[in-house]
Amino acid sequence: MRKTANIDYKQELKRHYSSIQIFAIAFSIMGLLPSISATLWFSVPAGPVGMVWGWFSASSLIFVVALAIAELGSSLPTSGGLYWWTHYFASERFKNPLSFLVGYSNTLGLIGGICSIDYGFASFIVSLGSISSDGKWLPHRGYLYAIFVATVLCHGLLATFCARVMHHLQTWFVVANIALIIATVIVLPISMRIRGVPINSADTVFGHTANEGTTWPTGWAFMLSWLCPIWTIGAFDSCVHMSEEAKSPKRAVPAGTVASVGCCWIIGFFLNAILAACAGSDFGAILASPFGQPMAQIYHNALGKQGALGFMSAISILQFFMGLSIVIAASRQTWAFSRDGALPFSSYLRKISKSFGYQPLRTVWACCLTAIVLGLLSLINTAAANALFSLAAASNNVAWGIPILCRVLWGQSKFRPGPFYLGRFSVAVSIIALIYLTFATILCMFPTQGPNPDPTIMNYSPVVNGAVWGGALLYYFAYAHTWFKGPIHNTHSVEEEGQI
Repeated sequence: MRKTANIDYKQELKRHYSSIQIFAIAFSIMGLLPSISATLWFSVPAGPVGMVWGWFSASSLIFVVALAIAELGSSLPTSGGLYWWTHYFASERFKNPLSFLVGYSNTLGLIGGICSIDYGFASFIVSLGSISSDGKWLPHRGYLYAIFVATVLCHGLLATFCARVMHHLQTWFVVANIALIIATVIVLPISMRIRGVPINSADTVFGHTANEGTTWPTGWAFMLSWLCPIWTIGAFDSCVHMSEEAKSPKRAVPAGTVASVGCCWIIGFFLNAILAACAGSDFGAILASPFGQPMAQIYHNALGKQGALGFMSAISILQFFMGLSIVIAASRQTWAFSRDGALPFSSYLRKISKSFGYQPLRTVWACCLTAIVLGLLSLINTAAANALFSLAAASNNVAWGIPILCRVLWGQSKFRPGPFYLGRFSVAVSIIALIYLTFATILCMFPTQGPNPDPTIMNYSPVVNGAVWGGALLYYFAYAHTWFKGPIHNTHSVEEEGQI
């Protein structure tokens, strides 16, 4: 057999995830309908064109990024893939600091994803109270944080005690997501017809542009609608982090990465078209919903109070399991980074629990507790909460972009294609991915409501993400450079193709 690059990690986790289950963990984290529901704030201001074509155009570029990551995952599948690839492909001068930066950016980005998803779940839960009270009850921010903490702790417990069946649960999470999407697509327009509520025409759905609630030019309001898919389709690297639990990683990782993004791109396009058709003509009213959620208002307009309660309850349940899936993925990246000694208390965190299904139990709880601490920022105001949640987008963009850049700049001679390879289009796809990731990262830093925002609506993402990136580099050059030399090899056998 042809020899491939040596990952040099001994097998410590149990390989029990099939290709479908690797796909399922990424798709369930994206949680298409719950995620779109939580991020309609970004697309509704641009009207139907922002909802439909904003989704389609941004998702197509995210798919390009997924192709570039899938190639690397097929060539060198390992749980800490992003920082491992960076170290492997980068020049000798930059490999250690860039690998350190990517590892911290990816680790904290995934923990930021836990914060974002579980806080979104808390928001959905309180929206049920608002719907029940006809918009008269408004929750205190402390209630949201309390629900958030309880949710994170529940995820820690489920991850602890359900490890042996977690790979089976992922498949059911996908089934539940698809079932709710189908129910929404069917029930919304039928109910509106029965109740005599007008449905927007195809010309309106695919051609009407709006600019509600922003002082940006209409064209830039459309670009900001990209934030909806950017925040939604943002966990495909979870397939990489599950590499060492996949039965056939060189095929399962790229297949899961590309399929999860591709499904979200196409299904999300049609779902957004249905939502735009059923949203009514007053998009400003959708944004100003007394229920605190544009999606809740769309359901309420089409189905009435009881229907809205039913569907928002179902969305809340799916959002809960999205949080469980991202805890699993984040814990694997954190474990891989601690295996290489890069995190504080690495020697403690890297231990595998054989009693609880051969999983990194200590990093499961480390991720949960870190998310609870970081979530305290949400008590300040909405702007601070959104800045925290931007870790899931901006920091992961950087973590995806740097290994792709290192491969293009320095690593072409080292790159050995796996079963998934784009051939002569490989480098071009990587370059397009880098251009998009640069733009998307900048886009995440813009205040969404317009230029010259006051402190309550300011986008503090540059502060939070800058602290992560600057802090990681400062830590490296001030201290960590004396001991961090990249991935630590704990086996010296050369692996055959298709194995790790």
